[in-house]
Amino acid sequence: MDIGAKIKRLRLQLNLSQAELADRCELTKGYISQLENDVTSPSIATLKDILSALGTDLAEFFKKEDDARVVFSTDDFIEKREDGMLLKWIIPNAQKNEMEPVLVELMAGASTALDFPHDGEEFGYVLEGRVRVELGKNNYICKKGETFYYTADRSHRITNCGKTNAKFLWISTPPNF
Repeated sequence: MDIGAKIKRLRLQLNLSQAELADRCELTKGYISQLENDVTSPSIATLKDILSALGTDLAEFFKKEDDARVVFSTDDFIEKREDGMLLKWIIPNAQKNEMEPVLVELMAGASTALDFPHDGEEFGYVLEGRVRVELGKNNYICKKGETFYYTADRSHRITNCGKTNAKFLWISTPPNF
């Protein structure tokens, strides 16, 4: 771990100069500069003082940085076919996240299961074809290049109302697939 660089990053996030941080810790600007350039290493007590001035502590400072994946390929997708529909979960284990993107392909005339009211929001972007968004007692047509968005507090389903397959990106928060 590069302690000096991490101290500098925290300092800059707070818009503090080296002199301001040094004053808060009763250290010299030169010492802070040496720390940030890894010329010297602080004692535990001094590091605790610096971290306190930066609004953090030893546990948080040394906590392992999140190594969460950012990029996913088609090899990571999970597919499921059911009743004229192909579902592709394009982010593995997304149900543990705050939103869940799914690529949905509906065959002509097919529809998703009726989803009953629940907490959350849903968004869709139609990539191919044309779908009908059934939301409570209302129906909305959404074509290629258009989007739909609604709160999920009414029963809802998506139906392919065209003569060819329809494909759309469907993002739910919280995850419900």
